[in-house]
Amino acid sequence: QLQASGGGLVQAGGSLRLSCTDSRRTFSNNAVGWFRQAPGKEREFVAGISWRGSTTRYTDSVKGRFTIFRDNAKVYLQMNSLKSGDTAVYYCAARPYGCRLNRNEYTDWGQGTQVTVSS
Repeated sequence: QLQASGGGLVQAGGSLRLSCTDSRRTFSNNAVGWFRQAPGKEREFVAGISWRGSTTRYTDSVKGRFTIFRDNAKVYLQMNSLKSGDTAVYYCAARPYGCRLNRNEYTDWGQGTQVTVSS
């Protein structure tokens, strides 16, 4: 089961690092995506990384500020220069091999972690 952690309250311009772990298996054959959902909005793709880590994708609004990376046990989302618009519940999700932008293509989801950016 996936579990996201690392959220919290931070001032605008600050940084947070989110982590995603899988209690049942390693991520070795799975792409992992980070999604977020703000109140009243749909869940949107933020960043994704392929199973080998060779391919990463980002939504335009976080490019240059967020970095996704992985090791054998965890997938991380380093978030720098946070803005109030980044406030949301962040979820990690997994699917076999390649990362996709469409949340419907992810098979396993973790509980979210709240990120709140104060202006």
